[in-house]
Amino acid sequence: MLRSPPTLLGALVLAAIAPTAGHAGTDDGARPLVLAQAQQSDEEKAKRRQQQQQQKGPPAGTPRQATPPPGPPAKSQPGPGTPQPRSVRTPPPESKPPFKGPGPSGPPPAAGTAPPHPEPRLVTPPPDPKKGPEWGKQPQKQVVPRQLPPGTATTPGSAAPGSPPGLVPKQPKAVGPAPDLKRVPPPASKTAVPRFEDVQKARTERVEGGRRVIEEPGKRLIVKEGSRAVIRHDEAARFLRHRDAKSERRADGTVTTFYARPDGVRVYTEVDAHGRLVRRYRRGPDGREHHIIDNRRFLRNAAIGVAVGAGIGLAILALAPPRVTIAREKYIVDYERASDDDLYEALSAPPVDELERAYSLDEIRDNYELRQRMRRIELGNIHFEFGAWEVTPDQYPRLERLARAILRVLRRNPDEVFLIEGHTDAVGSDVDNLSLSDRRAEAVAEVLSQEFGVPPENLVTQGYGEQFLKVPTQAAEPLNRRVEVRRITPLMSER
Repeated sequence: MLRSPPTLLGALVLAAIAPTAGHAGTDDGARPLVLAQAQQSDEEKAKRRQQQQQQKGPPAGTPRQATPPPGPPAKSQPGPGTPQPRSVRTPPPESKPPFKGPGPSGPPPAAGTAPPHPEPRLVTPPPDPKKGPEWGKQPQKQVVPRQLPPGTATTPGSAAPGSPPGLVPKQPKAVGPAPDLKRVPPPASKTAVPRFEDVQKARTERVEGGRRVIEEPGKRLIVKEGSRAVIRHDEAARFLRHRDAKSERRADGTVTTFYARPDGVRVYTEVDAHGRLVRRYRRGPDGREHHIIDNRRFLRNAAIGVAVGAGIGLAILALAPPRVTIAREKYIVDYERASDDDLYEALSAPPVDELERAYSLDEIRDNYELRQRMRRIELGNIHFEFGAWEVTPDQYPRLERLARAILRVLRRNPDEVFLIEGHTDAVGSDVDNLSLSDRRAEAVAEVLSQEFGVPPENLVTQGYGEQFLKVPTQAAEPLNRRVEVRRITPLMSER
């Protein structure tokens, strides 16, 4: 007998669900399974919608939502009496780095929660009790501009690329000379200052040809003959202090000391076996010689009216005092009151009286009337401690004007010669005063050369002790303790 169509359709439905019903055990077990599958499908659809919204971004004006702590997704709790389907499993949580932002790789949020804000943010993981409460914290770095001192101006374009505007990177300290271009006196030497008492103890004395000869350390001799006394020193001593100086001794006892200048010129000083200056000259790179002082003909011939002793002696001349027709302030120039032009005029003027001939250096040194034919400058501002001859560094600037005047004359004629004289008062013995005055004159010459660049070959020194007092008194008179400077080139000239 034929079945009706509805009966046939119901048979087909029963045949399709038969395996599921058999698996569940009863027809009532198939209903909860279908409900669970439908619920799972709804969750997957919600997850896909959430991911699509995260990729597109939130609408404008959406408030920022709090970020849930990382962890496994929340499980959906079925209603009471609803059995858990066997096909739905929750995977175990995986070990991943801290979540740094939303995206496809981030953990999914719990069902039913609002989608997180897509802006980049820092997520602080929960503290690890083993590593301390600060572990895992990644605070956002903040750029703190360097505070400049008040009133410090910034130079546009001086900041490094990428630095905040208006900031100048710290520059290293500049290494170079101080902005003050004036000469700074060097610090006082830490070496022991020589004392005059040591010089007195080291003296030796002898008698030669009726003369009394006193020898001091450093090849310094004091010769007394009758009522006259003279002191002689090693003419090459100041040259030997030059860092490039060299000395050579010949078979006849002559000693030649020389040093080389940066321009290739060599400067020579030649003394004989008795320590007398024979000549001083320059030799250029081409071999040509320019004499500054030449005493050779005077040493070879002593029969020209000059009483020269054997070896060391006095060169005494019978000369009348010069006739001075210029004003006294022009003839004897006070260094502290004179202008720079006055100093230059005194060191470049011709003799005040006529000369009979050219004279040797020893004749100039030993004859007061001959030296008086040249103008002189009195230095009353250089002071020495009692029994000392060193020029202290604080007095170096006082010699600067004198050095400028000498260098100005040398630009006109580089072969000029200047005599620096030392004088003392009448307190003490004449031998001690001769030694002190000679050492003080040499100390002034060293300062002029080492501190102000005056060539040493253009300077000669001589001490006179108490022989020529400015104020005639045997008491301690500061005006008698002085240094004088004069040009002596015309006295040695052949013209």
